[in-house]
Amino acid sequence: MSGRYFEEFEVGETIVHDTRRTISESDNQRFCDLTMNQQPLHLDDSFAEESQFGQRLVNGLYTMSLAVSFTIPETTDGTIVANLGYDEVEHPKPVFHGDTIRAETTILNKRETSDGERGIVEMGVEVFNQNDELVCSFTRTVLSLKGERETE
Repeated sequence: MSGRYFEEFEVGETIVHDTRRTISESDNQRFCDLTMNQQPLHLDDSFAEESQFGQRLVNGLYTMSLAVSFTIPETTDGTIVANLGYDEVEHPKPVFHGDTIRAETTILNKRETSDGERGIVEMGVEVFNQNDELVCSFTRTVLSLKGERETE
C-alpha cells in the first residue's frame, strides 16, 4: 500500500506524479465506445476537421479519468474509504491524439469527520500536456482512513 492516511496529508503540499501517458486514437475510441459517447468531435474526422480545433479531440472525461488514476498511488491507494466528489472541473485546452499528459496534486484542505475516526481531504488536481500547458483541472474530495504506518 502506497497511499497516505489522513494524518499524512499536509495542506499546501504539491505532489508531482511520475506517471505519464501518451493518448492514442485507440485509447480515445475505446473510452468513447465503453461509455457510449458518440460525440462526433471525438470520433468523426470530417466533422472535427470543420470545427475550430481542426481535428478530433480526446474525450475530456477520459483525460480526467487518467489523471485520477495517476494520483492514486501517492494519495489514496489502500487508504481511501470513498471518493466523495469531483468539483470545479475545467478543460482550458483540448487534448489531441498523441498528446502526453501528466498530473500534479495540491492538498487544499483536510478535516476530521465528526466521529474522529476518518478524515475528509480536498485535493486540487492539475493535468498538463507535453508542453506543460494546463489541459484539465478539478477538485477531488475523498474520505480517508486514519491510521499510523507500521514501523519495523
